[in-house]
This record gives sequence, C-alpha cells and structure tokens, in this order.
Amino acid sequence: MKNLIVILLVGLFIFSCKKKQTIHITAKNAATGEPYPGLTYYVVTYTNINGGTKSKTVATGTLDANGEAVVTERLPKNKGRGVRVVEPENSCYNKNIQLYFSEEDGENFKAEFEFAECAYSKLIINNANCNGASDKFVLFRKNQIGSINGNFGWEHLGCAYWETNGYSDIPMGNVYFRWEVTRNGTNSIYYDTVFYAPGEYKTYEINY
Repeated sequence: MKNLIVILLVGLFIFSCKKKQTIHITAKNAATGEPYPGLTYYVVTYTNINGGTKSKTVATGTLDANGEAVVTERLPKNKGRGVRVVEPENSCYNKNIQLYFSEEDGENFKAEFEFAECAYSKLIINNANCNGASDKFVLFRKNQIGSINGNFGWEHLGCAYWETNGYSDIPMGNVYFRWEVTRNGTNSIYYDTVFYAPGEYKTYEINY
C-alpha cells in the first residue's frame, strides 16, 4: 500500500510538471494562398546541454486536405518547444520552417507556414530603337511575396543588348516589372505583370 501511494505521488508530480497545449498548424502557398496537404510536421521538445541541443519528437503526422493539423500534447514546463513542417519539393521560398513557442504562448499556439515552389526565369533586354549613347534604360522588378527587391534598378546605357546567363530560379507567382526609358531627353515609364507557374521555364524579353 505504501509503495502504491509513492507511485501515485510520483505520477501526480510528473503530470503536474506538464501543461496541455494545443498547436494549430497551417501551411499555404505564399503566392496563391492554396493549402499544402500532405506535408509532414513534427512537434518537438528540446533541452540545451553543454552548448548543444537535444531534441525529442513528441508528435508527428501529415497535414490534412486543408493544409492543417491540430495537435494537443502535455509538454514539459522546463523544456523548449518547437514545431516544424517539411518543405514541399522544389521549394524556393519559405516563411518559417521551424517555429518555437513556450508555455507563455498560452493554451493555443498558431504555427503558420508559407512556401512557394521554384519557377525559372530568363531575361532579355534589347534597345531595338537605339538613338545613341545617351539612351538610358533602368529596370525594377519585385514579386508578390517580397523576396525580390523592388528598389534595386538594373541600368543600361546606349544601344544595349543584355540577357541573363541561362535561367535563374525564382519563387513562383507574379513578378512586377517597371522600366524607365530616357531617349532624346524624354523619360517614359512602362509596367508589366508576369505570372510564373511552379516549375515553369519562361523567357521575358523587353524591346524598347
């Protein structure tokens, strides 16, 4: 009887050292907002030991048809906590691969992940109406998820012809082009939007 009481007290102590938390996991495409069903997720606890980290998986599974999962676990109060989602194949962009949370985040923690697969872009710039060395061309581009810097301008002077060295990988989705042409003292501005599908190879040519 005495041993039984000791076992019950130890069990109660261990139980009280863990707090129930619910983790709401979602993954969506950063460009289209569509969910990512079937991605694998992990909920882990970790401890810092001698300058390193020792982790333990406490829950794993796959996201449902809506790209979601809900996990409820009793997690140790004295250990770090994290949730990770494995990226889709051919991923070129991620907003969070692993998120960390704690007891202070409350009983419900939202773990939101965003990804985008790669597309492949080749760019050609051609001054088809060259007036001379004073012609000036400046190109700005950005994409809808913000991973391409829209404030950086590519400048070409004179009778320019330039193309990228092959195809470069970019996140799928819309790319917004803006270019300024200065010719004969007149400045003109042009705009275009181009959609890059996952895995697509596309050549975009600007003749000005």
